[in-house]
Amino acid sequence: MPPVNIKASLVTPLNLSTPDDLGYSSSTGSAETASAVDFNLSSDVSQPPPRRRYSRPNYSDSHTNADGSAKYTFLVGGGFTLPTGGTHNYATPSWKIQAGVGRNFNKTFGVIAQFDYDKFGIQTSTLNNQLALYNNLCPTCGFPQISGNVHDWSFTLNPIVNYYTSDTLGAYVVGGLGFYHKYTNFTTPVTGTCFDPYYGYYQCSANQSIDWYTSNAFGVNAGLGVTYKVSRFASTRFYAEARYVWTDNKPRPFDVSGTTSYFNAFPQASARTTYIPVTFGLRF
Repeated sequence: MPPVNIKASLVTPLNLSTPDDLGYSSSTGSAETASAVDFNLSSDVSQPPPRRRYSRPNYSDSHTNADGSAKYTFLVGGGFTLPTGGTHNYATPSWKIQAGVGRNFNKTFGVIAQFDYDKFGIQTSTLNNQLALYNNLCPTCGFPQISGNVHDWSFTLNPIVNYYTSDTLGAYVVGGLGFYHKYTNFTTPVTGTCFDPYYGYYQCSANQSIDWYTSNAFGVNAGLGVTYKVSRFASTRFYAEARYVWTDNKPRPFDVSGTTSYFNAFPQASARTTYIPVTFGLRF
């Protein structure tokens, strides 16, 4: 019997040729691959839409500017005054108060309408000279002593530039001009009879004005300030500032002769005034 080739009878040679119905070719495959994955970066069809460009948020409304800053600001403060120049020759430091309202056009620039009341004392040597003068003019008055004070109250318009601002700290330069009213007053203590509903009549003393002067003038101011914001979520800031003030008072000559239409025993009351007010307060 002839030998049996089991391998030849069980295994049919594999046909590795490409079937006709598949119609596959290297050119077809490359086309299909190119259509499936297109690496052409210039193609608008296969790329995602371009990234949208965003501008800064616009917060503009009746109370807020487009850059997010508040349109309006309010301030109130107090501090002390330091006379300079000729004013330093007769006045002493004292206290001040300040209040204002402003319009901010953006985070950097604004304008503040402001009221200030700046007070000064009068030096002891000046008071002694005035006491001798008044007792000489009125020998029967016999003034035992006198006291006095000077104050300037003003209404000004002040442009402000915030040249540095962060979440907590800020710095600004401010200057302005406006109307200044200077008032000088000399008083002497007097004793009289006072009445109280609980205690009845009793002896009391008070200061009585014996001479006073007023002087209205145009004035300017300029200075620097810093701000501190306690919370980044609140708009209120503490501020501290120092300015230089100059008022153009018109000097009037000394005249106590009684032969002219005016009496002026204290020419400094109408002299030009210069001083440095230092203020601490709140801005909101």
